[in-house]
Amino acid sequence: MRHNDRAASAPWIRTRLRTAPGAATALALLVLVTAFLAAAFPRAVDAYETKGLRHDILTADAGRSTLEVARPQPGLELPQAQRDDEARSPELARIGAGLLKALPAPLRADTSSVAYGVRTSKPAVANEPWLPRPEAVPPQLSYVAQSGLKENATLASGAWPTTPQEVTSDSREVQGAVTEETAAELKVKAGATITLLTAAQEPITVTITGIVAPRDPRDSYWSADPLLRTPSLVLDTASPFPVHYWTGTVLLAEGSGPALLSTAAEPVLFWRIPPDPAGLTGPDDARLTSVIASLESGPGLLKVREIAGDTAVFATGLGHIVEANARMRDAISPVIAVAALGIGSVAAVVLLMTGALIAGRRKAELALMRSRGGSLRGIGGRLLAETAVTVLPASALGLLLATLAVGEGRFWPGALAAAGVGLLVCVALPLRTTLQHIRPTLHGAREDMVSARPSRRRTVAELTLLVLAVGAVTALRRRGTSAEGGTDLLVSAAPVLVALIAALVLVRLYPLPLRLATRPVARLRGAIGFLSLARAGRSSAGGALPLLALLLALATAAFGGSVIAGIGDARDDAALASVGADARISGASERATLPDELVRTVRDLDGVTGAAPVRVEYSVNMPEAVAGDGAGTSTGSGSGSGSADDAKAAALVGIDPASYAELARATGLPAFPAARLKATGSSAPLSEGAKAGPDRVLPAIASPAVAARLGKEPRAIETLSGDFKVQVVGTVPRVASVSPTDFLVLNSAALEQKAPTTLLLTGAPEPGKLRAAVEGSGKEYAVQLRSEERARYVNTPMQAGAERIYLAAVAAGAGYALLAVLLSLLQTAPERKTLLARLRTMGLTTGQGRKLLAFEATPQALLAAGGGLFTGWATIVLLSPGIDLVPLALAGVAGSDTSPVLLRTDLWSLALPAAGVVALAAAVAGVQAWWASRRGSITELRAGDSR
Repeated sequence: MRHNDRAASAPWIRTRLRTAPGAATALALLVLVTAFLAAAFPRAVDAYETKGLRHDILTADAGRSTLEVARPQPGLELPQAQRDDEARSPELARIGAGLLKALPAPLRADTSSVAYGVRTSKPAVANEPWLPRPEAVPPQLSYVAQSGLKENATLASGAWPTTPQEVTSDSREVQGAVTEETAAELKVKAGATITLLTAAQEPITVTITGIVAPRDPRDSYWSADPLLRTPSLVLDTASPFPVHYWTGTVLLAEGSGPALLSTAAEPVLFWRIPPDPAGLTGPDDARLTSVIASLESGPGLLKVREIAGDTAVFATGLGHIVEANARMRDAISPVIAVAALGIGSVAAVVLLMTGALIAGRRKAELALMRSRGGSLRGIGGRLLAETAVTVLPASALGLLLATLAVGEGRFWPGALAAAGVGLLVCVALPLRTTLQHIRPTLHGAREDMVSARPSRRRTVAELTLLVLAVGAVTALRRRGTSAEGGTDLLVSAAPVLVALIAALVLVRLYPLPLRLATRPVARLRGAIGFLSLARAGRSSAGGALPLLALLLALATAAFGGSVIAGIGDARDDAALASVGADARISGASERATLPDELVRTVRDLDGVTGAAPVRVEYSVNMPEAVAGDGAGTSTGSGSGSGSADDAKAAALVGIDPASYAELARATGLPAFPAARLKATGSSAPLSEGAKAGPDRVLPAIASPAVAARLGKEPRAIETLSGDFKVQVVGTVPRVASVSPTDFLVLNSAALEQKAPTTLLLTGAPEPGKLRAAVEGSGKEYAVQLRSEERARYVNTPMQAGAERIYLAAVAAGAGYALLAVLLSLLQTAPERKTLLARLRTMGLTTGQGRKLLAFEATPQALLAAGGGLFTGWATIVLLSPGIDLVPLALAGVAGSDTSPVLLRTDLWSLALPAAGVVALAAAVAGVQAWWASRRGSITELRAGDSR
């Protein structure tokens, strides 16, 4: 074999590939799929992190994301001509161009929306008598001479403001414009004049020549300072009384900046630069944060001052946006790492199973070569060469497909992952095969799991893995999935280690039921039962790998399914907590009531299955806490729980007990004890307009904290619905009409003021018809739909991308589990076919052969399915306290409930893959028996065959 090795290598490889093209193709296909998944994962993570960063910057308020460089007006010690020149457009444009060039990477500017100019930083009072004064306070206006007005607005009426002659600090007449919204609120018309006083109290006449409309009101040109577009009614903080006044902005002609230098309104020169996130990627966030910090107070600020002046300052909220994005990414990454390590481990085990299958099929061939003097180096080199010819192109093709499928993402992480898959197969297969032939062996006794005894090395290895798994699970339960400085891989691998220990334990326990079942079955008539158990107890050298792959795959699929189910449940609960039912109608203000006609009209709409009118009164003062009755102690958990001392104010909720109890049942809320609010005796219903004394005692259902504060005796409270005493007769953790908080629920029939402020609906009313019915009442009411609220929680690319990865993890886990079953059955397929051929010569019928193979596969399949169910359930139960799904489910949505969202067991994710394992095992056994029955015994039995 050593002679002319190089010349013989190519014919050997060609011969092997031609001899077994099916095996080579199957191996290449498996490597292709695995390399594709391995390369696509880091690219998919990069893609959703990149999209998330760009989305957060694009959707953030322009006042936060815009980069602004500003400096005070030129010093008074300078000549007037120099001061005027510095405030004119050419000089401002030159400085702006320099600032754009000086922006350090990866920060880039959206040059189409860059604006610069001169503005007043202190509003000036406008005393024109025609301006509106809501509470006898004159409006205060700001003035800005900003570039690009004609490019970013259209002329609605009048003419564009211009500078007929050069404007200087001595100019006393300038032209300006206002937006349509400002003109409508402040009663401004084209041709009106507004007086702006100089520091010497000389008037500057500002003539409003036109009314303009923004081309894109959401563009940073208008949104960086919202007063440019929309005036605002603000509270006068300097007044001892709560009075309001109007504030807005007048847009001066672009060259009018020098005129503002003579005013006392503290003019400043500014440059607003909106960022362009198109070139940013997810990994750029650290560099971006560092660059922004440098520009705010570091070397970058010194460079800005070299361009814009020594007094220039840099301000932006972009750093806070990037930091918030990084916090969400850091919270999501450890949870994603759990799925990645789980699927990666399953894929690695399946690849090793494939190597074991190929090694088992070629054991006799390589043993013959070894007995005839073949060296381990020569055999291993030939195996490496023929494996590399198949595997390496498949890995490269998988990388190419992943690159095409996931367009955005760094190349090298995916390339390294695909290369790792190819290297694992290229090394594991020759190594696994050659290690079996270190010593030439003769055909020995078959291995039997029933009689086998584990070695000391195996015991030590299993104990080591047990210690690692216990440590990982303990760490995860104590501190969650995140760790300081990044993701803790040991903690993220806890589900894999739990599944690994379960597999090793089941392999050890598996012979026990076989031993117990073999003896009674041997006494029965017929050979099928005994033969199937005997066959089930025999195992090849790699018999533990299939069970390990199945448990890993099923545990990962169950974990991923639980994550997805937990996200969905959290979003459903948050939407229900926000709306209270399937639909909600309420007044424009807290005290607005709903007319009876509106309630009747909405109740009769198609799709409405139930309606519960509710009267809600917020911030009702509670009496002092009862001493010695639980005050100051925690009273429960969940919504509405807390200490009695914290429940100083609560929401008063008046309901119809029967309709509300039905609504709680229909929406899945905790059961409501409606019978306890029965209006009898002193709490009997009041007639319309009747008054009741403060000594009436009304039964009440309270939140745990309010119940602890009020105690068991009647307590007096004062409300807008009447003055009375309440006695707590029960508690519930939450109610549908108010968000999770402290509350007190009463029977509205016993209140002096019964008119509802909110109407809660169940069913599926058509949104258009519902809103039309509400609008037909003639007043303005708010309509909220649970479905629309639910849709708000799936709008961020980072959340959606992470959820898609978990969906892929569930699918991949199920797929690898089925593939592991198929590989394990294929590994023993030749032995089964030979067994059936021999038994047919002894009179075994086709039906008995099918039963034999089905019964033989049943113990392993049931072991894997049952072990997978238990392992998945145990993994979720053990790890759920350490994993919070809030970043995946609710982060980034204003007003959403941010209470912890824990994992829960999803029955479908546990049962479907496990059932698929059993079904596939039965199907393969049936097909194999059918195929064997079509072939003659002579084909399978040959003289000298050791099978």
